[in-house]
Amino acid sequence: MAAFIDLVTRSLREETRNEFDRRVDEQAARLTDALRAGRLDNPSFGLGIELEAYVVDEEHRLARVPDSLFGSRCEREFGRHNVELHTDPNPFDGDGIETQAATLRRDYRAVQRAADREGLEVVLDAMWTTPPPDGSDDYLTAVRESEGMTIADNMTRSPRYCAIDNDILARAGGSITLSVPGVERAFPSILFESLASSIQPHVQIPDVEAFPRYYNTAIRTLGPVLALATNSPLLPPELYEIDDPSRLLEETYHELRIPVFEQSVNHEWEKVRFPNGIQETVDTVDRLVADGTCAPFLREWLEDGTRETFAARFWELDHKRGTYWRWLRAVIGGQPVEQGDHWSVRIEYRPLPTQPTIAENVGFQVLVAGLVHGLCTADHPLSSLDRDVAERSFYAAVEDGLDAELAWVTADGDRTTDPTVIYDELFEFARRGLREQGVSSATIEEYVGLLEARWTDRTTPSRWKLARVADYLDDGKRFDDAVHEMQADYVRRAATAEPLVQWS
Repeated sequence: MAAFIDLVTRSLREETRNEFDRRVDEQAARLTDALRAGRLDNPSFGLGIELEAYVVDEEHRLARVPDSLFGSRCEREFGRHNVELHTDPNPFDGDGIETQAATLRRDYRAVQRAADREGLEVVLDAMWTTPPPDGSDDYLTAVRESEGMTIADNMTRSPRYCAIDNDILARAGGSITLSVPGVERAFPSILFESLASSIQPHVQIPDVEAFPRYYNTAIRTLGPVLALATNSPLLPPELYEIDDPSRLLEETYHELRIPVFEQSVNHEWEKVRFPNGIQETVDTVDRLVADGTCAPFLREWLEDGTRETFAARFWELDHKRGTYWRWLRAVIGGQPVEQGDHWSVRIEYRPLPTQPTIAENVGFQVLVAGLVHGLCTADHPLSSLDRDVAERSFYAAVEDGLDAELAWVTADGDRTTDPTVIYDELFEFARRGLREQGVSSATIEEYVGLLEARWTDRTTPSRWKLARVADYLDDGKRFDDAVHEMQADYVRRAATAEPLVQWS
């Protein structure tokens, strides 16, 4: 614990921040030179994904993850109940997609078997609502003070996480507020961020000069794609103060994960927000440098310097990227598809909640990659949509899901808010982008067709959850019991690997 506290204390010192920022500036200049020299071009497009989940016990109550679950493919996440699976990048083609899916299925089965041996279950879900035995309030507010810093008991014991927590707490005056329908309260740490779980599809762009077109186009897709994915409409019931549960079901947001994450961090700075467009790829480096520094670490504290990877050469810059929270993020220099001395440029598509099954999580990875590629190869005018309009479309999807007023520019250049037109083009150009990469019709329908069925049936996980709770309320159950019954139903259905559109 002494070493842990020492690292956090050093991170929060002003002299550390000054030295960290100096190194970031120097590394950013070198990276900008590498970008302009074509050092980050690659032979092909690539795909990857990160997938977060949480663990429950046999009664579907939130549980801490035992050490036995962690390994090369299962990593710790923010809360002690969280796990993360990830894939190495593969080429963006049919074989690559199948490799991504097979890898996720293999790793998920492996971690699920390990959890089963401990009497636990790994749940693919975007927000837990059934708390551990001591209750959600105690779980999220259990903190202790040690040598002037706050340590959240149920936050993964990581100096980096603790430093981020204390940096943000200092800016927020010692407590973090959450304000969403039915909830107005303060927390003693940012741990309430761990209510939510997400997926992050990665798309590696081989041509640095083409990257701005892909990035700017992807920004305009965030609202419509999120509306298909919404999966976090409710918090743990004991956090609410409500008189009318039915009214809450009408007023709550379909994707609470977005305000939960934004409000856990955004105090006196907007660290988590909708992104701005770029003109050149080097703009992404400039934006990273200009972003507020949070919880800086220095390489020599954690690294032995034996491997001269990209991250080693640009260690502080890469560390800063870990707190550059935009709902679409550029990653310069990450692991490429081709091994060796290559670097890469990729898009991280960050607003999507975890989906109930591996097939649906891969489905969104495939949909995002196909859609952005299809729009760009067709020279589609979607990138002409005003950025502020795209932002309003995104937050409308957060609040209203498929009922949101979304914004789009059609292939003919017409502005529209007609969801039928929007989704007709969305699926058309996703298929086109996948065909451009040689993906077979069978694979396209396996993944894109699975999500198109949500639009056809007008269903999403959030809609399913809200409808189930409403049914239980109609049956006379208390709100708390209705939510917990819904959550148990969700866990059971997700475990069958049946996609949402097959749930009754």
